[in-house]
Amino acid sequence: MTEVTKEEFGVIPGQGSVQKWRLKSQSVTVEIISLGCIITSIKTKGRDGEFNDIVLGFDNLQGYLNNARYFGAVIGRVANRIAGGRFTVDGKEYQLAINNGPNTLHGGVRGFDKAIWSCQSVEGGVRLTLISPDGDEGFPGELRATVTYILAEDTLSIQYQACSSKTTPINLTNHSYFNLADHAAPDIYDHEVSITSNAYLPVDENMIPTGEIRQVDGSPFDLREPVLLGPRVREVPGPGFDHNFCLALPGQPWMERACARSGRKTHFCLRIEELRENRKAQPLRCAFALRDDACLMLLHMFLHTEGLRPRRQLRYLYNAPSSRCQA
Repeated sequence: MTEVTKEEFGVIPGQGSVQKWRLKSQSVTVEIISLGCIITSIKTKGRDGEFNDIVLGFDNLQGYLNNARYFGAVIGRVANRIAGGRFTVDGKEYQLAINNGPNTLHGGVRGFDKAIWSCQSVEGGVRLTLISPDGDEGFPGELRATVTYILAEDTLSIQYQACSSKTTPINLTNHSYFNLADHAAPDIYDHEVSITSNAYLPVDENMIPTGEIRQVDGSPFDLREPVLLGPRVREVPGPGFDHNFCLALPGQPWMERACARSGRKTHFCLRIEELRENRKAQPLRCAFALRDDACLMLLHMFLHTEGLRPRRQLRYLYNAPSSRCQA
């Protein structure tokens, strides 16, 4: 049984009140705020019986108003970079707001992470909704997005839905940073991680995928078996892991996939499933970022569609310690 409560987290002048929702089971407590659908805390019981907060965040609203790292936020309309801030749909070229060198990153200057979402309670969780107007940050179509967080015992599920009045790119994700050793640990280099991916996407100097789908065999990107992060990240050229891993390729069936695992005192796994297939999509990918200077891990999942017309539903499943984490 999950207890669902809410309270006011603060007020943003000119935007309104920000709510904080708390989802609590016997083994996990999750806190979410209506600003950016941000996960501010995930407290889970480790194998030692102690509760630890395993995501990074701020103690007050002011911290999230200057959230340059997108801690815990839902990213949209498009997570990751769009080269040159340009794309073409139905023969028309669209120019977006530029906010990352020559590119558009995480939805532009004012992405979904900076909006206050409306909230409603659902069984075991909370559903947040945002209306993005036609032309928002340059994207076509009025888009209605909903994100539903549901906590069931030791599993937090995040379900994304979106419907647009025009064909538009859509690529939603949650941008939480995890440290399974709690906030007191200085880094995550003693974590083990595995990603069940046979291929990854090389990037150019602007961190844009080159178009090549490269096999991981014999490279530092082979994370199919658990590896220590510290030694492995130092083998990666440049700033570290900031790449897309292909979890499925065109022609493979849609199914629930145990795609990533990480462990220290606490073990954690991430699964992803497509709830309904309405339109051909690009390969299912996992974006994994671990930068040597930041000593933080970002693991987020997304499904990039060619253009959104019907509603898509995608669900991520985060497991706290459980036998279900065994891939």
